[in-house]
Amino acid sequence: MLMPKKVKFRKQQRGRMTGKAWRGSTLSFGEFGLKSLECGWVTNRQIETARNGMTRFIQRGGQVWIPGLPD
Repeated sequence: MLMPKKVKFRKQQRGRMTGKAWRGSTLSFGEFGLKSLECGWVTNRQIETARNGMTRFIQRGGQVWIPGLPD
């Protein structure tokens, strides 16, 4: 599973999600990408499941980049 190696503080307050995200919607690597249509938190299990599905679909035909870590 994806986890940060070290965190400075034990627990982080989650806060609210308000407004629209205007940044981070462009691709940094590759030609195709997944884009979220709603706001929400993504868990490490969801990232791992999406990665497994993508690698099975491409069948050694490309690379998969996951830029963010669950925190």
